[in-house]
Amino acid sequence: MLENVKKQITQLIAAYESEKETRTRLQTELDQAKEQNEAYKKQIIELERQIDNQKLTEAFMAGSADTTAAKKKIDSLVKEIDRCIKLMEG
Repeated sequence: MLENVKKQITQLIAAYESEKETRTRLQTELDQAKEQNEAYKKQIIELERQIDNQKLTEAFMAGSADTTAAKKKIDSLVKEIDRCIKLMEG
C-alpha cells in the first residue's frame, strides 16, 4: 500500500516536471513569436513609408499638366499620414 502511494507520488512529480518543462518551452516560443511580430510591424511601417515616398515622388514628377492630379495625390497622402499617426497614438 505504502509503496503504491510512493510510486504514484513519484509519477505525479515526474508529470509535474514534464509539464513545467513544456510550459517553459512554450513561453520561450511565445516570447520569440512576439519579438518576431514586433519586427514585422516595424518592417511594415518602413515599407509603408517607402511606398508613401514613392507615391509622393510620382506626384511631383507628374508634370505641370497633371498638377491637379498631383495635388490630389498629395492631399490623399497627407490624409493617410494623419490617419496613421492617429492609429499609432491610439
